[in-house]
Amino acid sequence: MPREYRPYEPDQGFLLPPSLRDWLAEDHLAFFISDTIDAMDLSRFDARYGTEGPGKQAFDPRMMAKVLVYAYATGTFSSRKIAAKLQEDVAFRILAAENFPAHRTISDFRQRHLAEFRDLFVQVVQLAGEVGLVKLGTVAVDGSKVKANASKHKAMSYGRMKQEEKRLRKEIRELMGKARKTDAQEDKRYGKDFRGDELPAELSRREERLEKIQEARKRLEARQAEADRETGREPDDQDRTGKPGKPFSRPFGAPPDKAQENFTDPDSRIMKRGSSGFEQCYNVQIAVDEEERIVVATAVTQSASDIDQLIPLLDAVEQNLGEQAECYLADAGYRSESNLQALEERGIEGYVAMGREKDGTQKPISPDLEATRRMARKLRTKRGEKAYRKRKWIGEPPFSWIKSAMGFDRFHLRGLVKATGEWDLACLAANLRRMHRRMAWT
Repeated sequence: MPREYRPYEPDQGFLLPPSLRDWLAEDHLAFFISDTIDAMDLSRFDARYGTEGPGKQAFDPRMMAKVLVYAYATGTFSSRKIAAKLQEDVAFRILAAENFPAHRTISDFRQRHLAEFRDLFVQVVQLAGEVGLVKLGTVAVDGSKVKANASKHKAMSYGRMKQEEKRLRKEIRELMGKARKTDAQEDKRYGKDFRGDELPAELSRREERLEKIQEARKRLEARQAEADRETGREPDDQDRTGKPGKPFSRPFGAPPDKAQENFTDPDSRIMKRGSSGFEQCYNVQIAVDEEERIVVATAVTQSASDIDQLIPLLDAVEQNLGEQAECYLADAGYRSESNLQALEERGIEGYVAMGREKDGTQKPISPDLEATRRMARKLRTKRGEKAYRKRKWIGEPPFSWIKSAMGFDRFHLRGLVKATGEWDLACLAANLRRMHRRMAWT
């Protein structure tokens, strides 16, 4: 007697229309994201479309937001791959409700609504506070480097720019001379009615490259001039001395020859990225609540140093949740006398490391750095040691979830403003993943 199997009829049609919601478990992440976004205020998304006027009907921003947040939460960042998922993946099809926006529409929506995703991030953080997943007892501040959407091989140093600019100018002069000579020969051969004003292809390429180098050089010089002003320098001060008895090593606004600029994403910077070496990166920042490791504040900076980000992150926590945490933890990258003074002046309890944790090394502290000396004493107490010990398991896990579990290890948009918005979107998705695991929905 032949073995019997369960019925399998791949060509059998449905007698009644199926519900795609039956194809996923009730506690699936897609449903959680959909229900959460439905509970949010998306009026800022709607405001960009106006209230009336001609034109095609736009896709519902609520649907587009759900699809993008779910895409980031599950490690799909390319607009083309998201568009493919809308055809092939049940969860995406449920969220889109049989809408199929093209990849260009998805990309444009993401870039157009970065500020709105920031607002949505804050709303989700506030929701986490309301349901008890954020307590604002202890908050850890941490930073990490994320690769920019640019190659370090598309960067050039200021010294190399000057050399290339000189070389290209020479080649352009030679090509222009060659073109004039060719015109004269052709005029003699064919007559002066021949146009002969087309630029040779090699000349056009060199002029475009020269223009890009000149623009990059101006950006470097403008940035250096701003940095010089912050140190008290003034234009045309080269005749004065910097250190006592010594002239300035370079003119005002002239960058060091090693200063680099990237042609693909000029806002990104070369930074040391763990064992990967030096890469074009942004320095991303998070403030993480102890209760469930929810990210409660974010930032993105062009500086490889964390030192200027501590107070802005604390301000962002208060702005997002309406109050400060009881205690803040930060590693030695945030240590400065001004930061520690600001904590004392604001009456904020904080523990900021004095040195690297691996070897416990600490340089002698100058007597002038009174706030730093007080922090060092506080860290040596039993209470201080116990409090600071929490920093790693509070602040570092979200980076692991975002970079490893979600796969967000590089930006997909270019420019500081867009990178900041994309980081908010990634942290929003990470928070919803965490909340989905922790919240009991009925």
